[in-house]
Amino acid sequence: MILEIKNLKKHFQIAKDKCLHAVDGINLSIAENEIVGLVGESGCGKSTLGRTIVGLYEKTSGEVHYKGKKLPNAYSSKHHFVYAREIQMIFQDPYSSLNPRMTVRDIIAEGPMIHGLWKSSEASQKVGDWLERVGLSRDHGSRYPHEFSGGQRQRIGIARALALEPKFVVCDEPISALDVSVQAQVINLLGELKEKFGLTLLFIAHDLSMVRYVSDRMAVMYLGSMVELGPANEVYFRPIHPYTQLLTQSNPEADPAMERKREHRELKGEIPTPVNLKPGCRFAGRCPIAQDRCRSETPEWREIRPGHFAACHLV
Repeated sequence: MILEIKNLKKHFQIAKDKCLHAVDGINLSIAENEIVGLVGESGCGKSTLGRTIVGLYEKTSGEVHYKGKKLPNAYSSKHHFVYAREIQMIFQDPYSSLNPRMTVRDIIAEGPMIHGLWKSSEASQKVGDWLERVGLSRDHGSRYPHEFSGGQRQRIGIARALALEPKFVVCDEPISALDVSVQAQVINLLGELKEKFGLTLLFIAHDLSMVRYVSDRMAVMYLGSMVELGPANEVYFRPIHPYTQLLTQSNPEADPAMERKREHRELKGEIPTPVNLKPGCRFAGRCPIAQDRCRSETPEWREIRPGHFAACHLV
């Protein structure tokens, strides 16, 4: 395994007696050259998990091992320099992650030049190559981030992260701001780089059909915890956990006629607050089959089918 996450927690103390459980006991192993898709509602902790893995957030507890070596709980500048060559992140908001005072050429070339991968004389050529790979023009290298649309800035962020040729990349909604045609281009690019450089990805997204297409395995998060994990097609077509079942049913059909005929199940109840979480299944308040046990006892993480895990009392 290239990455192993063991009981990882990230809590935010928002008041003296209030603690927000953003990530609460995640266990996940990712094999080399594997793509694991991570899905869930907005606010479930997907981005926080990604930022904690790459060291942007200090871990509350738990461990992250990369190639068998434990990563530090809190990163120093030295740690970031050491691991930046191996671990990168594509951010969800491309505008706030790009320095507005730097040209696109300087943004993309900064990392490879700091790590001695590129010479100054070849930087312009290599930046142009990466811009073309992500669907932009070589001429764009002399421009600044504010001169681009949101989708174009996202592509610049992708080029910046991948220019270092890292082994593991956390992709936080990398295609959400892109047009459909460009989404396919970026997905194909990630697939090519996976084969060429042995790339491993944690692919965070909302589009379940896209995650199923691009991923080897799919993980489902709800309110800071993982509720299901298994082969992507298995999780998508044969979901075990009630939340995953409702999530897949909410994904629209491509054929409008089939979508109109399809039965829709209404998800009732409100999302509970992640502050000062109590024992019990976190989905119990919205689950259509919940029992008294679900509201008082936290379900165990179990292997239901070979390689297919879930945390539910009723499966």
